[in-house]
Amino acid sequence: MKFPRLAFSGLAALSSLCLTLVLAISLAIPALAASPQAEELTISAAASLTESLGEIKILFEKAHPSATLILNFAASSPLLKQIQQGAPVDLFASANQKFMDQAEKEGLLLAGTRTNFVANDLVLAVPADNPAKVGGLEDLKKPTVKRIGLGNPDSVPAGQYAKAALTKAGLFEALAPAYIFGESVRQVLDYVRRAEVDAAFVYATDAAQAGKSVATVAVIPLEESVSYPVAVLAASKHQDLAATFVRFLSDPAAQAVFKGKGFSIP
Repeated sequence: MKFPRLAFSGLAALSSLCLTLVLAISLAIPALAASPQAEELTISAAASLTESLGEIKILFEKAHPSATLILNFAASSPLLKQIQQGAPVDLFASANQKFMDQAEKEGLLLAGTRTNFVANDLVLAVPADNPAKVGGLEDLKKPTVKRIGLGNPDSVPAGQYAKAALTKAGLFEALAPAYIFGESVRQVLDYVRRAEVDAAFVYATDAAQAGKSVATVAVIPLEESVSYPVAVLAASKHQDLAATFVRFLSDPAAQAVFKGKGFSIP
C-alpha cells in the first residue's frame, strides 16, 4: 500500500517538533534544579526599629536575591508572646534585654546567636511649641503639665526605662494621675506629635524621626543602657539564612543605616 507523501511529511514535522520540546525540557530541568530556592525570613522586631530595618531589608534582599524578609513590628512584649504561642518567626529583635532574657530562659533561642546590635537613648520629648514649658524631669511637676505620655511599663521597654528613671527621681507615683499609656513607643510618639500630651518618654531615634513636630528637651540618665539584642529562634526553619542576617546587621552598609537614624553601635 502506498501512503501519500504529504502524510509522511506531516509525521516528520510532528516528530521533529516533539524532539525539540523534549530537548528543551531536558535542558530546562537542570537549570531549574540549580536555581536557589526562595526563602522567606520572618523577623519580629521592636517598633522603634521600623524605619531602619525597612531600609536594611532592601539592602539584604539585594545582596541575597533568593531571600524575602517579612517584618513584624510591635512592642517587644507582645512579640515575645506571639513567639511563645508558636508564631512562625525566625528572628527576634527586642528593645531591651529583659524580654530576650525571658526567651532564652524558655529555650526559644538558637544557642550562640544572641548579640547586641544597636543602642539608643531615652529622651523627654515635647510638642514643638512646648506649651507647658518643660525642660526636664522636675518640670513634670508643674501644674501646667496635665498629660504625660509613656509606654505601658508592663509591656513596652521604653515605658519600663521611663518608670525606672522616674522612680529613681522620686516622681513615678506623684505623677501617676497624668500618665497616658501607649501600647508601643510609636503610639506614645503619636501622642506627642499630635500635642495630645504635654511631654512624653520616647527614644531619641523616635523623636528624630518625628521631625519638626517634636522637640527633645532632655536625655534621661539610666542605670541600664538602652541596648537592642537580636537572636535566631530555635524553631526557625531557616536558621542558616537567619544567622546570615544577624551577621549582616554588623555590615558597614547596615551600620550606616542605623547611624543615620540616630542609633549608636555597641
